[in-house]
Amino acid sequence: MDTKKNNVLSPELTPAKIIEHLNRYIVGQDKAKRSVAIALRNRIRRRALPPEIAHEIMPKNILMVGPTGVGKTEIARRLATLSNAPFVKVEATKFTEVGYVGRDVETIIRDLTEFAVSMVRKRMIEGVQKPALEKAEQRLLDAMLPKREKKFSMPEFMKAFSGSKDEEDNNNEQDQAEAALEEERNERTRKRFLKMMREGKLDDKDVEIEVNDSTSPVSIFGAPGMDIMGMGINISEMLGGIMPKKTKKRSMKVKEALRILQQEEAEKLIDSDAMAKEALDLAQEDGIVFLDEIDKVVVKGGSSHGPDVSREGVQRDLLPIVEGSVVQTRYGPVKTDHILFIAAGAFSGVKPSDLIPELQGRFPIRVELEPLTIENLQRILTEPENSLIRQYEALISTEGTELSFTDEATQEIARLAHKMNSEMEDIGARRLHTMMEQLLEEISFSVSDMNEDKIEITAEIVREKLGGLVENRDIRRYLL
Repeated sequence: MDTKKNNVLSPELTPAKIIEHLNRYIVGQDKAKRSVAIALRNRIRRRALPPEIAHEIMPKNILMVGPTGVGKTEIARRLATLSNAPFVKVEATKFTEVGYVGRDVETIIRDLTEFAVSMVRKRMIEGVQKPALEKAEQRLLDAMLPKREKKFSMPEFMKAFSGSKDEEDNNNEQDQAEAALEEERNERTRKRFLKMMREGKLDDKDVEIEVNDSTSPVSIFGAPGMDIMGMGINISEMLGGIMPKKTKKRSMKVKEALRILQQEEAEKLIDSDAMAKEALDLAQEDGIVFLDEIDKVVVKGGSSHGPDVSREGVQRDLLPIVEGSVVQTRYGPVKTDHILFIAAGAFSGVKPSDLIPELQGRFPIRVELEPLTIENLQRILTEPENSLIRQYEALISTEGTELSFTDEATQEIARLAHKMNSEMEDIGARRLHTMMEQLLEEISFSVSDMNEDKIEITAEIVREKLGGLVENRDIRRYLL
């Protein structure tokens, strides 16, 4: 029997490669990375299945439990970027139960759809830049070289009606010859100007062009906190087919005018209906929603009395969105069945089991993120592509000074940050931002006036700048 593996899926986003990508930006949390990598790969696997089976396979939503600042949000954001999927991050505390003043949970899906539309529009506009540029160049030439209308004097007018037929024919032939000659001269002039424009020789010349009026459209919205199905009533859109768009004349440089006209022409070339359809499909099939602070709408012990009554209501409103429903948006209905939901929370005062049972069942994958150790904090400082150390080194390098840190210095920063997290509120890697600012405050202020080519931060400098702050309990309450 032939057991040769026939893999029809893309080899680029295997779970191992997804984790490899996440490791470039996030230190540790291997269990959480593994879970999201499998979830993303299952989405890719689902696309390769026949429609009748693919429709039945629902995404396995993930619940991340862990203190703040350990990488929950970053994992979800990097996952969305890697898969080029629409992504929204929302805080559960911003939403209220229906009947209370606040945001309706369905706005989550509308925000996701808007993100998808933005992604598709950007891609479509990039695809029509060449024809848009050609149209913009012609519009700009029309503004720079307006066509001259032929004017008849009164003697010419009288002559045209009093002459013989032969004279009239001769005049017509002469007029046609002159018109052809004039058109040829205009065409040569346009070609010459076009060549100069493309070579950048006209960039700083002033030109007056007509552009679309960008004043805000007239919209009618409900009272604050109300969503009116998330669409509003946009008068400009409703009357778009009846009332032409307003234009206004603006004077600007040729280079800026060409950019604005190219943008306008690109917008005209994209198919709005096709864009909306593709965006809806993208949001439904690939969308990722990150629900942060989910623990803040959980009531301890599951009881809901007094001021906590609306918390359980938010969970019940979230339930149909997570388990699969249809949400109306300005672009059309969006089915939420295959949107991936990643919820996260510290769950310090409550437990995941305090969620309402129906919602618990919709997050079958639960991962616990570990608090950051001294080693983790040091690696966060130095290893990721966008690490804090590299950011500060890049900032200071713009002043002509090379900033560097010894290994002992980064270890000392990590040790002090870990000490602060253990003795005060544990805010994870966010503590490093505060400590780096305190450490480099004097250098950031005075480096512009220094003649130093190189500054090295050692462990002694770290202890000198931060040691006293860390030990002084009164000062660190306000500074660290």
